[in-house]
Amino acid sequence: MGGFRLPGWTATLTWKAAAFITVMCCALAAMLGALVHASVTRQTVDTAREKALEKLEDVTEAYEAGDPLPSYAGVDPAGLPPSLRRLAVRGERGTVVTDHAGRPTMWAAGPADGRALAVRQDYSLSAGTISGLDRAIVGSSVLAIGATLVLGAVAVTRVTRRLHLTAQVARRISAGDLDARVNDPRTRDRSRREDEVATVSGALDTMASSLQGKLLSEQRFTADVAHELRTPLTGLSAAAELLPEGRPAELVRDRVRAMRALTEDLLEISRLDTGSEELDAGFHPLGPLVERAVRAADGEARVRVVRDVRVETDRRRLERVLGNLVANARSHGRPPVVVTVDGPVVTVRDHGPGFPAYLREHGPQRFRTESGSKGHGLGLTIAAGQSAVIGAELSFADAPGGGAIARLTLPAPPGGGAAPDAAGREDAGPRG
Repeated sequence: MGGFRLPGWTATLTWKAAAFITVMCCALAAMLGALVHASVTRQTVDTAREKALEKLEDVTEAYEAGDPLPSYAGVDPAGLPPSLRRLAVRGERGTVVTDHAGRPTMWAAGPADGRALAVRQDYSLSAGTISGLDRAIVGSSVLAIGATLVLGAVAVTRVTRRLHLTAQVARRISAGDLDARVNDPRTRDRSRREDEVATVSGALDTMASSLQGKLLSEQRFTADVAHELRTPLTGLSAAAELLPEGRPAELVRDRVRAMRALTEDLLEISRLDTGSEELDAGFHPLGPLVERAVRAADGEARVRVVRDVRVETDRRRLERVLGNLVANARSHGRPPVVVTVDGPVVTVRDHGPGFPAYLREHGPQRFRTESGSKGHGLGLTIAAGQSAVIGAELSFADAPGGGAIARLTLPAPPGGGAAPDAAGREDAGPRG
């Protein structure tokens, strides 16, 4: 059995601040209450003791003069505490507070011919004063703690609300929303001093603006390079076709085709980066669509349809994603390459060494590949970008038995989206 774990809300700054304020207020109230209680109690007892000893002086003079004693005095009276009786018999004077006849009583006693001469004084008023003081201390402490908690909660909540807003903006930025900003009022108004939260918010906004500027510059650079390369590549391709047949001409044409493919990939990535792609969605049986895309990409890859469904997607973009995944499995893995359709989930598996660790953890990165074969890392980057456009989730993992698995999860079809039988199913095409 695991150890006891506190609820998740106890980890919040508001709860910790409330607990700290409560503990500190209780400790301060207890300390001040104890000091006030001790001081007032000592003063009250001293006053009552002085009065009792004064009465004892008067009674002692009356006793020595042979005068009758008042009703509140006597020699060895009933109810006199034994400890005080023994003190008086030894020839000393003293006082003590006890209950007598159900009421708090202050006793004062002194020696009288080997016996104890004592007086009693009602102590109810003094005891009531001390009890009332204790109740007032407890009540005022509770009110003070409650008021401090309310004010502290308001102050802490304002801080935590700003921290939550900063965290939300940071998550939006990490998800790709580079226009997100905290815009803390304290960072815009120079006449107001910035606190620590405003400093963090301002630093986050500055970082987001800098990152956005760098990414936009990179996107413009990618698009400009791709556009600038298209014109000379077109002329180079035409010139390559005029070369006499032979090995040199084949090498030139192969490199020109690779350059043109790279240029088109760069243009597609720049469109994905700028968000200028438009979705052309329609309802399609997924099984035949996958089979057609795989045949176009690699005729040797096997397609296995476990459960077919109709999905609403952009057919061209989905075929582009599947084609890139199959091409990547063929180039960087080992056969057999198996494409499986199980409902709205399409998996592409090869039997090669698997995906690199960076790709499994952080996704594809352009112009990065750890394989010894040809490639520049744009195929999976485009597949991830087009998957986001059609609302699908693309993940990469290593297969338990060896090899790499790319899993594409399309949005769940409404109502189950059961597809017609394989013998009679046809692509529905876009619907207006």
